[in-house]
Amino acid sequence: MPAPPDPFILALTPEATALAKQVKGRIGGEVSLPKDGVPDLLREAFLAGRPIVGICAAGILIRSLTPVIASKWAEPPVVAVADDGASVVPLLGGHHGANALARDIADLLNGHAAVPTAGDLRLGVALDAPPDGWVLENPLDAKAATAALLAGASAALSGHAPWLQTLAATQTPTEGSAAVLSVDGAPPLVYRRRSLVLGLGASRGADPDAALGLVQKALADAGYAPGEVAAVASVDLKSDEAAIHHVAEALGVEARFFPADRLEAETPRLSDPSSVVFAEIGCHGVAEAAALVAAGPDAVLAIPKQKSKTATVAAAVLGPTPETGVAAGHLSVVGIGPGTPSWRTPEASRLIAEADDLVGYSLYLDLLGPLAKGKTRHDFPLGEETDRCRHALVLAASGRRVALICSGDGGIYAMGALVMELLDTGDLPPAARRVGLTMAPGISALQAASARTGALLGHDFCAISLSDLLTPRDAILKRLKAAAEGDFVIALYNPVSRRRRTLLAEARDILLAHRPEDTPVILAQNLGRPEEMITHRTLKALSVDEVDMLTTVLIGASSSRAFRRGDIRGGAGGIWAYTPRGYDKKGTL
Repeated sequence: MPAPPDPFILALTPEATALAKQVKGRIGGEVSLPKDGVPDLLREAFLAGRPIVGICAAGILIRSLTPVIASKWAEPPVVAVADDGASVVPLLGGHHGANALARDIADLLNGHAAVPTAGDLRLGVALDAPPDGWVLENPLDAKAATAALLAGASAALSGHAPWLQTLAATQTPTEGSAAVLSVDGAPPLVYRRRSLVLGLGASRGADPDAALGLVQKALADAGYAPGEVAAVASVDLKSDEAAIHHVAEALGVEARFFPADRLEAETPRLSDPSSVVFAEIGCHGVAEAAALVAAGPDAVLAIPKQKSKTATVAAAVLGPTPETGVAAGHLSVVGIGPGTPSWRTPEASRLIAEADDLVGYSLYLDLLGPLAKGKTRHDFPLGEETDRCRHALVLAASGRRVALICSGDGGIYAMGALVMELLDTGDLPPAARRVGLTMAPGISALQAASARTGALLGHDFCAISLSDLLTPRDAILKRLKAAAEGDFVIALYNPVSRRRRTLLAEARDILLAHRPEDTPVILAQNLGRPEEMITHRTLKALSVDEVDMLTTVLIGASSSRAFRRGDIRGGAGGIWAYTPRGYDKKGTL
């Protein structure tokens, strides 16, 4: 699993700043002292799953986060702290750490933790939040058990669960990795201690559901529950095998991987070494060896190798000194939109927050602002795109979670296609080809430019880059002519550079031969940034001198229209542009 996101600590006054530094010293994270944009910063942190400590009025947190609150099962902790530290209130995520966080901060500041959760207050424990290393089989049952206990019901505890002992009138010590709290009038709560490491081998392309079925049967036959599994382990050559990751996700644990030579060292402890497996990958077994290595040198097999046509499974009891192996590396190609945090998707914020490393053009990394703090940055200049993508893939192959940052959408004139090309045909180490991959879409410049000025992309449109660094000039001109003849709305990317000043003028002249001189044109510079400037022109009046490298040019089709409104709070100086779909022909206007 990725490391939990760093806490986000908000301070709005000098007094709050001093407290924020104390809180950071206890819980870590990042202190933010914003002068503006507070709601956006809070929403971004919340959607990224970061614990939030606001040293401010609770109302600021409530009003800022209300638009993005969805499920209580997924929300991060949100805690409000008074400016003098006297009161600490968990607002959200009480059983996801907010109650404990509030108590910890109150203890630090000699304040009072105003924990409003009834179970925590009167019972002293949250039944749906067991300690690390334990899992509750059916968390939804905790609500009924809590209500019954608060109403005076009696409870009995079997097994070893010290955090529950004060609730039970009777206690029965039992062997094994389970503890059961039986509350009169409520379903029993079954807690499992994560005490097994599951070793898993799989043929290339093994059916994920079949592998999970094999695991479930092996556990059941041996008298173990899925909740007792602490990790899934395998050989590093299988770090991209879908079946292994499917099993780990189904069990709610992390998959870890070891090199074949490390597994080979466990051959004397294997119940059934295989020369066939050795010939293929360099070790005499995967499932048993991976389980034993990950469980530690003193571990013993709890489940000898079981196999199906495409998978093998074994399990070992977790020892006191387990080996962690390496997590499967992951690369996220993240489109952050044109620049403003409010145009960044929740998925993008989450992937950046989960990343260990950020790779990208320096300007794009700078645009992340506070979200980049605490991450290892790998800055690359323009012109080193291939090196940038290769570095991100190789870095991910070492077991890191890497975010490759792109402006706009990562798959539109950005690094997404280059990453795919490297994976397909590039010179990469084998491990780099096995990294997990997420392509996170973002708001593109063409979308943002159209939205800022109306709906110029309301009908068929295309995008053409005028950069001839990678595309021959003749090919660009051919595409411009085809788009002109097809009467598409056109978004022109990379319209000019320091040395390239004529292609935009040629594009204008080509289009003038196919659409009216008063066709709307939008020049969008520095979209979503403080320097943003939107200019409306006609096709005839389009001048190259008004365009720079940070401009996206939208050129309407022959049917596109522009009109002026008295409201000048939007559009380009009160001028709005759109391309009708043809509803007027249906008589519905």
